[in-house]
Amino acid sequence: MTSNSQRRVLLAKPRGYCAGVDRAVETVEIALEKYGAPVYVRKQIVHNVHVVRTLEERGAIFVDETEEVPEGSIVVFSAHGVAPVVHQEARGRNLATIDATCPLVTKVHKEAVRFAKDDYDILLIGHEGHEEVIGTSGEAPDHIHLVDGPGDVANVQVRDPDKVAWLSQTTLSVDETLATVRALRERFPNLMDPPSDDICYATQNRQVAVKQMAAGAELVIVVGSTNSSNSVRLVEVAKEHGADNAYLVDYAAEIDEAWLAGVTTVGVTSGASVPDELVQGVLAWLAERGYGDVEEIESVKESMRFALPHELRSVQRPSGPGPRLEART
Repeated sequence: MTSNSQRRVLLAKPRGYCAGVDRAVETVEIALEKYGAPVYVRKQIVHNVHVVRTLEERGAIFVDETEEVPEGSIVVFSAHGVAPVVHQEARGRNLATIDATCPLVTKVHKEAVRFAKDDYDILLIGHEGHEEVIGTSGEAPDHIHLVDGPGDVANVQVRDPDKVAWLSQTTLSVDETLATVRALRERFPNLMDPPSDDICYATQNRQVAVKQMAAGAELVIVVGSTNSSNSVRLVEVAKEHGADNAYLVDYAAEIDEAWLAGVTTVGVTSGASVPDELVQGVLAWLAERGYGDVEEIESVKESMRFALPHELRSVQRPSGPGPRLEART
């Protein structure tokens, strides 16, 4: 076993909450303060177990479908976005809607509508069943074809190979997406690019930080939930860029002490929907086992901030981003 003087932690920065998650979580918090409980939320507001549980304690009720929301109630749509049919269903039930869709996801929706209006076949790079993919596909269901990675490119069928465009789920691995685009361009040389990169800035920044950190860490611990696409990608990126092992945990209590055998340097990061208190819990757990020397690895500074949904913009926000999710007792 390594001596305590040799042990250290490399802490990735940026990590945790992105601007879209911060906006979505705050949307539910402010809706509860403004309207009182219950406030219904369609799907998980963000893909994090702790965030969902804490908001439930405050009076949020999470449902899978709009039909589960009592008529005339308030419903918040999650950060991952919804298809137009969901808005129609909400109007049919006389629901007061608050749309917490991340503005970067909304951008992809608008691109899908524009390409469909110009009668392109749209190749949507993403994972089948992911809420963001379902929402984007619903904008132009007759034009969109899902492409789930480079291995799926051979299965794509389009009407006109010279009139094809690609879009992407925002939370994918940058490297995987570029590999898929390269494979698509081999089949469709005139493939049209979106007007800007669809991989969200936060996904890119967190992956860049992990790439830098993983090269110097035998073990990487990613804090995040298993249904969080960007968190799962961070584990993959860590393994691809030098870490001997990488694991995903929701809480420090899930860490297996056996993972530390022979490990001098532990890398720590978190997905874009993870409050920093969970990362601090992991750092405290590691410190108790001799890994108290923490060095932050910063790849880029983030300052992005999104306005609240228009229904809540009259409410005063606190200055500066950051989680406010300490569980109430």
